[in-house]
Formats: sequence, C-alpha cells, structure tokens
Amino acid sequence: TMRISDFRSKQWLLGSLAALMAMVGCSSGSDWRTASRDSAGIAPDPAKTPEAVIHVYGADAWGWRGWFAIHTWIAVKGTGASSYTVYDVVGWRGYHNRQVMRIYQDLPDRHWYGAKPRLLRAHQGEGVDRLIAAVDRAARDYPWKNTYKAFPGPNSNTFVAWIALQVPDLDVDLPISAIGSGYAD
Repeated sequence: TMRISDFRSKQWLLGSLAALMAMVGCSSGSDWRTASRDSAGIAPDPAKTPEAVIHVYGADAWGWRGWFAIHTWIAVKGTGASSYTVYDVVGWRGYHNRQVMRIYQDLPDRHWYGAKPRLLRAHQGEGVDRLIAAVDRAARDYPWKNTYKAFPGPNSNTFVAWIALQVPDLDVDLPISAIGSGYAD
C-alpha cells in the first residue's frame, strides 16, 4: 500500500517537473516573433532545377512542444516553375477567423520558428507533376480546413497524413513525433 507521505512526495515531484518544463519553455530566451524563418538550404534552387520537385518537411514544434513533437508541411515545384508552393496547416490562423489550411508561394524549407527542417520525403523528375496535381486536389479536399486542435488533431500532421492517404504514391511515412497524424485515419 502507498502511504500518504509517498503520494505527497510523488505529487510534489510531478508538480516540480511540470513547473520546470513550463519555466524552460517560457524563458528560453527566444521569441517566436524573432526566431529564424530563413531557408535551410535544403530545397533545390528553382532557377537551376527545371524538373518537378515534391518535398515533405518536418521540424521541431515551437517551444517545449519541440521536445516531443514536430510540425510537417509539403512544398512542391512543377516542371519549369520559378517558385515553390507550400501546403500547410497552422492553428493560430484560426484565432483570427482565417482558414488554418493554406496554399501559398513561399520558401519551401523555412526554419520552423528557429527549428531547422528535415526532409522526410523527396520526389524529383519524371512523373512528379502528376503527383503534384494529386497533392493539390487532396489539399483542396481536406475536410478540416477551418478546424485545428493540437491533440489529438486535426493539426498540421493530420493534414500531411491526409494527403499521404489520398496520394499513396507520395510514399511518405511520418515519424511517431508527428502527433495528430493518426487522426487522418
């Protein structure tokens, strides 16, 4: 049997750990407004790469969440295109009554608020324009364009998982740290 003093000790320990995590997450000395959003230099330069490209990226989530979770997105460039189109979902867009899903021209491999992205899947060359068209159709059919919930989803990882389910030839397996990807099932 557990004694009351043991229970209180465990409560104190858990409370202390939670407080420490909160302090580290809130006082890391960095601010999302000034965190790097520069290119990581992973994506091929569209001026030097005429063929089609699809990249699926993941980067540590902002703050303490990055200790265990990633944010994912898809970037595409069609044959002969001079820029990349990025497909992603970001929850804070919903705070301003905007759609959380976005399709826009941008740097494909931006740091995610200070976290360097890593390439989870890449396709380039022949047949990729067909995949880009399928990704675009799937994104436009995404059922949770206006809904975001960090856990259990739908979130950014749900979005990428949804597209992967609709476009099996994308052949992307999201890591376990892509929390919310199972919501797409």
